[in-house]
Formats: sequence, structure tokens, C-alpha cells
Amino acid sequence: MNLQNMELKNEQEFQSLLNALNSRSKPRISKISDTLGMTRQSFQTKFSILISNQIIKNFTININPRLGRNRMKIVILEIKTNPKEPHLVQDLIKIPQLKSLDGIFGEFSLIGLLQFRTVDQYHEILHVVDQIMTTSYSKKYQMIEVIRIYKMNGIQLNEIDFDSNYEIDDVDSNILDVLDNSQGLKPISTYEVKKILKQDLNMEISQPTIYNRIKLLENSGIILNYTINFNPRAIGYKGKFIVRIKPSSPSEYDDLAINLEKIKEITDLFRIGEQYGLYAVVRVKRIEDFAKFIKELYNEKIEDTYTNFILDELIPNTNFTIF
Repeated sequence: MNLQNMELKNEQEFQSLLNALNSRSKPRISKISDTLGMTRQSFQTKFSILISNQIIKNFTININPRLGRNRMKIVILEIKTNPKEPHLVQDLIKIPQLKSLDGIFGEFSLIGLLQFRTVDQYHEILHVVDQIMTTSYSKKYQMIEVIRIYKMNGIQLNEIDFDSNYEIDDVDSNILDVLDNSQGLKPISTYEVKKILKQDLNMEISQPTIYNRIKLLENSGIILNYTINFNPRAIGYKGKFIVRIKPSSPSEYDDLAINLEKIKEITDLFRIGEQYGLYAVVRVKRIEDFAKFIKELYNEKIEDTYTNFILDELIPNTNFTIF
């Protein structure tokens, strides 16, 4: 899709709009338009163009995976399937905890990322995945648990101050769910959060309480940022790769990861319990840019890499920090 046909000057203008919508507190249109040096009406017009062309999907938040004393559990899901089993993809993408699902070359043909905030949620959804996979022809799949999260959606977690003693209770968890999964094409209000909690969960919580809880979640570093889900391919990010990295020595994992997380093309970086123990999601604007990336990646601390090229992003929208 050509952004120039949408009355935007170029891809950089759209990227500026997206960057302005990425903030530590709830975005306000008046402040965003001032930052961009345009009127509110001009901003709304450009924003409407992006909506109508399905480049923007919805507002959301990024949640700190450390969650105070709790820990977010992330699982990488690899599945062998074939083109005659479209129902598998259709069933999988209904799972709200599935944050990405991509088609790849290799032993497995699908790779996904699942996020869980509670142990009960983890076991419940894994059972759902097991049930879905009973309908597959090969029934071949595996789940790889992430041991440590260094970087997520472009955010370097070691740079984030957070309160490690903050206790997430059910109220916090449900508010986070609403902010994460229930926002539309404008930032959600505390009144709307209150209404959703009442309708969906029969939780009666006042607006002031919701407001104060959200502020606590922001100040404690649990809410990393407010952002918007967008289609990266539509704004010039044509290449997505999964790169698994084997350090020269097991003792190098943390030092290597600290250096890797600074690389802008690496939007997500995880430690997994395998021989190739660092798992990186890499975004490039042109496919040919990846050759330069991988050449510059290697140093004496890296013994080997294994790469999957993403053929198709089956969940096309994401919210990594634009570079």
C-alpha cells in the first residue's frame, strides 16, 4: 500500500504519528498535535485516513513482564501444519494470550508467542492449545518456555525502574486486561473501564479507584507505555526474522544479551533453555537489510546463529517502538 495515496507526505510522517502516540501516560490528542506541530483537526484527519486504510487497529498498553513480585510467563509455540488445515490458524488466533503467529520455513510451519499473567491462565490456555492440536494431521508441536526477557516490543527492560514489591491483585489484573485487550480506536476512559468490569466480570469499582489504580500501575513501572497496534508492513517494515543465537560460552549469555538489546532492529530478546539460547525478533525495512544486520551481528561472543524468515504475519498488528 502506497502511503502517498493516503494524503500523507511519506512513511516518515506516519512513523512520527505513531511515535507521538507512544507515551508513558494516557495519550491526549491536544498534546500529540502540539508535539507534531499541527492542529487537532489536521491530526484527526490524518488519523482517520490511517484507520480507513486499516493501518491502525486499536490502542493498547505494554505490560512489564516482571509484574512486581509476579512474573509474566511467555511461551514460544511451534507447530507443524499444512495449507489444508486453515482451521488450526482460525482457532489459534481466537486465543487472546496469543500475541503473534507467523508462517515460517523449516521443520515447523507456524511459530507463535503466548503471554500469561497467572499460573491458572497458563494451564487453561495450554489445555486449549492441546485441544486444538488434536485436530491437526501431524499433531506435531512444541512449547518452549522463556527463561528471561531482556527486551519486548522495542523496550529495554533493564532501563525501566519498577517496584519489585508491588503486589498485583485481581483488580489490577483485570484493569490491565481491559487496557491491553479492550481498547478501540481512541484511548479508553476510566468510565469505560468501569463499565466493562461491571458488564463482563460483575466487578463494581468506582472511577476514582480505577484512576488511582492505573496511576499506581504507571508509577510502579507495571504499565510500560501506552501505544497503538499497527500493521508494520504497511509503513515500510517488509522483513521479519527470528534469529536464535548460540554464544561462544554459556557464561556470556547476559553480557551478550546486554549488547544485543541495544540493537534497534531487535525488537524482542529472550533467553530460552536450548543450545541456541537467545531468541531474537528482528525487523528490517527491506529484506536485503537483513544481510547487513547479520554480518554486523557476529562478534567473538557469538558462535553461531539459526534464522527463520517470516513468510506471513497471521496476526498482522503489533506495537513495537518504531526506529
